[in-house]
Amino acid sequence: MADMKFSYETLNKFCIDAFGRFGFSAEESKIITDVLLLSDLYGIESHGTQRIARYHKNIVDGEILIDRKPEIVKESPVSAVIDGHDGMGQVIGHFAMELAIRKAKESGIGMVVARNSNHYGIAGYYAKMACDQGLIGISMTNTAPLMVPTFGSRSMLGTNPMAVSMPADPYPFFFDVATTVVTRGKVEVYNKLEKPMPEGWAIDSTGKVSSDASRVISDLKAKTGGILPLGGATEKMGSHKGYGFGMIVELFTGIIGLSNTSAHTYEGGKGKISHSFIAIDPSIFGDPAEIKAHLSNYLEELRNSPKAEGETRIYTHGEKEIFAMADRMENGINVNVKTVKEMKELAVYLGMDVKAYLGEEAAAL
Repeated sequence: MADMKFSYETLNKFCIDAFGRFGFSAEESKIITDVLLLSDLYGIESHGTQRIARYHKNIVDGEILIDRKPEIVKESPVSAVIDGHDGMGQVIGHFAMELAIRKAKESGIGMVVARNSNHYGIAGYYAKMACDQGLIGISMTNTAPLMVPTFGSRSMLGTNPMAVSMPADPYPFFFDVATTVVTRGKVEVYNKLEKPMPEGWAIDSTGKVSSDASRVISDLKAKTGGILPLGGATEKMGSHKGYGFGMIVELFTGIIGLSNTSAHTYEGGKGKISHSFIAIDPSIFGDPAEIKAHLSNYLEELRNSPKAEGETRIYTHGEKEIFAMADRMENGINVNVKTVKEMKELAVYLGMDVKAYLGEEAAAL
């Protein structure tokens, strides 16, 4: 059995209560859970509930500090720098994007950089926060060193995702991608499934392309090998482009934030991750309703454009996520059985009734 299915309500209650027992406030627990479950609803298993056991370990190890609050250390009418003081990434990210949104509504644009943070979930959550309020939202984050530069054999950049969301009908434009071929989370998923990864995702410590997820994860822990940039291993297939996109994220996070670049995160027992949040009010360019209609019409043109042979549909960015959410809200969310075991062990540790929270099947694992 590879997966078990849970309702959104079940996972929501479990996660909120678990984070509460970690020591987070009710509001903080709700924010963290909201980020994780949006990922699960969108079908991004790598950044959903499967992260909760790792976060707990990070807290126990002192990497994530529960009682720290984000602090504004530099500010202008359109910008700010936040020190997260090694707190929870989702809490820091939510605070930062709310600040960027407020500045955008007041001045037309808001850009906030956060430093001394930790893993903040999917970048798209924060871009969506702005989009939900009629703004253009952008978010980026550097990460632990996981990407090898083109022609390199040691990870020096992070997976460095970037996300952009903009209002449109019948659903918003929503684009959220790593600048590597895949995220570490997807490598972890293949490791849990005990399946070989597709060729071209990563290289091992010898510098050779590897499909062995366990070997790649082991090598990453030893700071050798790494995940390949978008485009893979060669310039012929565009590796230098993914490498360049990863560098752009470094510029907008660690560099302008005068913080750690990916290569120097997770040193000294702390994450030291940096994020960037941008909110833009489209009214500074024209009538927001006209801009929204213009984008909506273009997205419809894309969906209705000629299909390749054998294909029946063209999707626009964010469309699949909307469909996935609707399906999972109605039919439940699949969770890998190994993740369920981790959740069960965590519940026992936290003094939670496994059967009451996750059901008899999970309790019997």
